[in-house]
Amino acid sequence: MFDGQIAAFVRRLRDAPAPLQPVLRLRGVSKAYMVGERAVLALADIDLTLHAGVMVAIVGPSGSGKSTLMNILGCLDRPSSGSYRIGRLEVRDCGRNALARLRRRYFGFVFQRCHLLPRLTALQNVEMPAIYAGAPPAERRARAAKLLIRLGLGDRMEHLPSELSGGQQQRVAIARAMINGAAVILADEPTGALDSATGQATLRNLTDLQARGHTVVIVTHDPEVAAHAERIIELRDGRIVADRPNPARANGRSDGGAARQRLQRLPGKRGPVAPARLLLEAFTIARQALLMHRMRTGLTIIGIAIGIAAVVSIMAVGEGGRRHMQETIGAMTSNLIEFRRGTGWGDSRASAVHTLLAVDAAALQGQDYVAALTPLTQGSFTVRHRDASATATVSGVGEGYFEVRNVAVRHGRTFRSDDLDRQAQVAVIDQETRRALFTSTEDPIGQVIIVGNVPCTVIGVASAASQQLLSSPGPNVLLPYTTAGVRLFGRMYFDSIVVRTAAGLDGTLVEHSLSRLLAYQHGTRDFFTNNMDALSKAYESTTRSITLMLSMIASIALLVGGVGVMNIMLVSVSERSREIGIRVAAGARRADISRQFLSEAVAICVIGGAAGIALALGAGLVFSVFVTEWRMVFAPASFVLAFGCAMLMGLVFGFLPARRAADLDPVAALARE
Repeated sequence: MFDGQIAAFVRRLRDAPAPLQPVLRLRGVSKAYMVGERAVLALADIDLTLHAGVMVAIVGPSGSGKSTLMNILGCLDRPSSGSYRIGRLEVRDCGRNALARLRRRYFGFVFQRCHLLPRLTALQNVEMPAIYAGAPPAERRARAAKLLIRLGLGDRMEHLPSELSGGQQQRVAIARAMINGAAVILADEPTGALDSATGQATLRNLTDLQARGHTVVIVTHDPEVAAHAERIIELRDGRIVADRPNPARANGRSDGGAARQRLQRLPGKRGPVAPARLLLEAFTIARQALLMHRMRTGLTIIGIAIGIAAVVSIMAVGEGGRRHMQETIGAMTSNLIEFRRGTGWGDSRASAVHTLLAVDAAALQGQDYVAALTPLTQGSFTVRHRDASATATVSGVGEGYFEVRNVAVRHGRTFRSDDLDRQAQVAVIDQETRRALFTSTEDPIGQVIIVGNVPCTVIGVASAASQQLLSSPGPNVLLPYTTAGVRLFGRMYFDSIVVRTAAGLDGTLVEHSLSRLLAYQHGTRDFFTNNMDALSKAYESTTRSITLMLSMIASIALLVGGVGVMNIMLVSVSERSREIGIRVAAGARRADISRQFLSEAVAICVIGGAAGIALALGAGLVFSVFVTEWRMVFAPASFVLAFGCAMLMGLVFGFLPARRAADLDPVAALARE
């Protein structure tokens, strides 16, 4: 609706015969400011009409209300009462975004101190309003370059304001006011800070703009400057005390033709700007702002990096611990169900139960959900080889023992079914038994050892990695359960039967099913079960809980870093208030200002997140040097989480500073140094 009203007004103005329709019209406009509890009247009952293509000077002593009137004309401020119309559009009915569109499409500001952004080149300063108008980068740069060349600054486009003279800075400000094809140029004391020669050159530029069809409003206290205008309006104590034509410029007044030609070239309504381009523009501005304060930005990034590194490292330690547990405890407990004699741990009558037999093992082995099974009978015996001896844990096991316990044989072989059938006197030993009975160069395979009083031939040696999977940390000797039962233990019943269930099944349901089968076999429940899978899950749950707790502690460092981001952004808003005012005068909306400061906060946090991940990876390398048993494991999810946390921190801790920046009053912001 807003753009339609303005477009209709421009068409009527373009097609109307001279005299032209009014461009700006004020009726009964007053402006009051509160100073403490007292209202101070800056403007009182201003009636003013301005036409297109004319140059008007507003004069008066300091404090007469000149700048207040210019701010109201340029939609930087609102009147306390009265009517201000642009064509038929009532300005008081416009929202903040509509006023921003007016400033960037129909008004251009030339300030006394130029108000150029110090970290931008002349070309970048000129093209800034076109960014908020949605002009593509190539188009706006070409337009800005053309304006600077026209104003004699073709060789100074890439210079910073500090590298330009006062007159050159003023010409850059004029080019910036013209970049979006402004119909009205508002110049506040444009020669106040310039020497006489440079001031005259600036006035010639403004006069040239008027000749090209722009309406030029000059606020000044200098009669010589006012003499260049066609119309002089004098203010005193907030009231118009004189409104007279300038006879010296009577012959130079525009007939309206140039103004109509100028209005024909005004930019029309643009379509919506792609969000990706808006973000790219915001991050480009953010990069420039952050580079201005490298030390402060760097320290804030370090704070974020430490927090991210702490969280990622602890997650990696937790994941490494979980995998280490799976490789050690998990291999001994995952999917394992143990059936033992008696009614429970500590049952004094368990030794009298002799019902766990080979027939029970066969019945359990026949179930589809049993992947592997082994009987188990254990005792402590002396083992000897020549002059060497050791006390070892001797286990009578089945051929499925190695699959059930995940024990790998490094040399030789495991038991076969015929070893059990013929009660073969063969043994598989571990690395501890090998070191105790054999020299380092001696091959144990085929050697005979004495287990108790039973000679056995060594047919296999378990790998070192399997040591923790055996029954005890010391020397272990494995015999076929038939051989151990008949020749060593003197009994054929077992201490326990260990079952590894098929993967992917509910261990509790399998346990109940096998228990019912075994109870049916015995006619009573004279055994109890030990579901070691539940133990494995308990270990894993405990590891996860500890990791979560440590991660929450590490998050405190992340929170401190986030508070640092908020602090630096709040300081930045305070330091850059004038910049915010300049951008608002150039047509930036609240959303544009918020997006800029949010982008800066997010950029700091994302860079800090990347640095934190690199720091965590470095910590992982150091960790692997000093800890050889297990290592930190960096899961891709932890990196995604780190970046997600970094971006979320930027948004959360950047919101308040961005909102404060967007809510700054443009007039007050421009007045700050």
